[in-house]
Amino acid sequence: MAAARPSLGRVFPGSSILFLCDMQEKFRHKIAYFPQIVSVAARMLRVARLLEVPVMLTEQYPQGLGPTVPELGAEGLQPLSKTCFSMVPALRQELDSRPQLESVLLCGIEAQACILNTTLDLLDRGLQVHVVVDACSSRSQVDRLVALARMRQSGAFLSTSEGLILQLVGDAANPKFKEIQKLIKEPAPDSGLLGLFQGQNPLLH
Repeated sequence: MAAARPSLGRVFPGSSILFLCDMQEKFRHKIAYFPQIVSVAARMLRVARLLEVPVMLTEQYPQGLGPTVPELGAEGLQPLSKTCFSMVPALRQELDSRPQLESVLLCGIEAQACILNTTLDLLDRGLQVHVVVDACSSRSQVDRLVALARMRQSGAFLSTSEGLILQLVGDAANPKFKEIQKLIKEPAPDSGLLGLFQGQNPLLH
């Protein structure tokens, strides 16, 4: 009997959703590379809107941690408030209403907390998770590195924003490609990933 073919992690607009996790005011000066992370997440949001990929936004205890930062560009999205260190309980009804859903693209903070637990909960539901590594961070870069490794060990895909964007577009003949090309003309800002991935890092092998 042939072995089951491993998932290739392909993403398509019609079966994907973008999750934006907890990019709030009180984290602005505490999260490493916060402006860069938000900038990349904003790029993912603009692409999702162009390709009609659904988007969900959460805020962790907004009474204490403040609203979503304006530079994310999330106007028009209704944030869901939560206290759980996972987006899934707050979004369970949304997930249940989308039987065609296969892939979740995940951006936000913190990697070792809400991003990790959201990933595990989504994998437990049988969904593919694509962690947008240049749109996720933590206060501690050790926590960020180990969380990325942990998610990969559990079956999530680690992807860059541009890699996912080009998968979603699929073809330069896509009528939205010219608009999206303008968004990715400049490389995503550096968020310290080279320092995490360089060399023979055993956590990411």
